[in-house]
Amino acid sequence: MSLFDDVSAAPEPRRRRQRRAGTVLGIWSLAVALVALLALTFLPTAYVIQQQGPVVNTLGSASDADGEEVPLISVEGADTYPAEGSLDLTTVQVVGNRERTPSWFELAMAWFDTSKAVLPIEQIYPVGTTTEQRNEESAALMVDSQKEATAAALTELGYDVSPYVAVFGFSEDSPAAGVLEEGDVVVSANGTPIETTDQLRGVINAGEGDPVTIVVRRDGDEVETEITPRENVVDGTTSWIIGVTTSHDYDFPIDVTIQLDRIGGPSAGQMFALGIIDVLTPGDLTGGVHIAGTGTIDAAGTIGPIGGIRQKLHGADDAGAEWFFAPVDNCDEVVGHIPGDLRVVAVETLADSLDALEAISSDEGVEDLPTCR
Repeated sequence: MSLFDDVSAAPEPRRRRQRRAGTVLGIWSLAVALVALLALTFLPTAYVIQQQGPVVNTLGSASDADGEEVPLISVEGADTYPAEGSLDLTTVQVVGNRERTPSWFELAMAWFDTSKAVLPIEQIYPVGTTTEQRNEESAALMVDSQKEATAAALTELGYDVSPYVAVFGFSEDSPAAGVLEEGDVVVSANGTPIETTDQLRGVINAGEGDPVTIVVRRDGDEVETEITPRENVVDGTTSWIIGVTTSHDYDFPIDVTIQLDRIGGPSAGQMFALGIIDVLTPGDLTGGVHIAGTGTIDAAGTIGPIGGIRQKLHGADDAGAEWFFAPVDNCDEVVGHIPGDLRVVAVETLADSLDALEAISSDEGVEDLPTCR
């Protein structure tokens, strides 16, 4: 019996030592993992996070430069009408830049959040582009989108809108430097009336290096000039240029001002155009319904695709929107990613959006509205 007692008691110290060794090893493993995780939070990454940004009602108000609340869309030179409901523009925010990228921990958290997207930094900040340059480009795109939206809205309402091309600046060794001036409005090139930069570029290239006669409007007078283009070869393709940068603008019959700061990019065009039309027409386009959307727009009323639509869908849903107008070309990103009870209408043109608003406001034919499938 004593022999039996001795045999059963002998392994106990070894088991305790094994347990202690396993516990110590576990503690050290956890400590190493925590140190590694802490180190990862400080290591630079090559990604940024895209998430939903502010949602702004184009029929509402915004703060001006003096901090006073003013209508987001204001008009001079035409009658305006109060509007109920909401026509929300949606935005995205980017977390991170080349100076400070998100940590690996932040990226991991965003990866499992369906309202966010993890993107390669080059997709937002191309190599050689600084944060300041991107912000400036984004602000310029916003200004252009407001002009195109105004042109589309006023054209839809029957106003005469006159597009024009103006000289914005000159490249290095520009053949046009000293001949043209900043602010010159291009009237014609080799006798062809010019309304777009593409038209001007086409006339210049058609001459294959021959001098081009360009008429510009300067200080109220028309001035005829002659410029000899220089050859430009890029990736084996030859073109002819006069070395100017241009801006595309319009002569509007009424003054439309859109007051919106700290938001950039071209994607609010569709909602700007709808807001302008609602302000300039009696009644309510929305019928009091909360509607959001996104999409670029040009003067012809064509609605184009944008980035970050999944984040914008979440922003609209969180803001309480019932309907969302999405560009048809973004439908592949919409399907399977519609949050909550949000209903999506797929649109290609401003006319499509207006038809959808009529159906929603009257509650007739909404089941027939096109959606993303």
